Amino acid sequence: MLLSILSALASGLLFGAGLVISGMINPQKVIGFLDIFGHWDPSLALVMTGALAVYTPAYWLLVRQRTNAVLSEQLHIPNRTEIDCQLLIGAILFGVGWGLVGICPGPALTLISSLQQPVFLFIAAMFVGFWLAPKWMSLMGKSVPS
Repeated sequence: MLLSILSALASGLLFGAGLVISGMINPQKVIGFLDIFGHWDPSLALVMTGALAVYTPAYWLLVRQRTNAVLSEQLHIPNRTEIDCQLLIGAILFGVGWGLVGICPGPALTLISSLQQPVFLFIAAMFVGFWLAPKWMSLMGKSVPS
């Protein structure tokens, strides 16, 4: 149990450091990346390409062949492959939110230390969305994924 917690902590710290080093916690840099018809900043595309260059071989060599988890008894791999209305609406909401404020959930949590009011407003809105989503889905007669 302790090893799982320490592994999660180390992974989170590494991810957060990557966000800081790459500039993905800077909303202006993110908005510049998304502004393809204005003053486009392609540097985040290089960050994403670099991440894919590291992860893709690791996936094919280490992850894809795995049947058991390293620190757990069961390996949890999603089995849904269809593109449905829930996925599209979620992707649209995420994209609109990211495009409007230049922050997504990972960088938002990293930006808490900045103590900037917009970050706290974003996080509050994010948690309201977490709370509302299952209610909306059950209202629509959809099952809530666990």
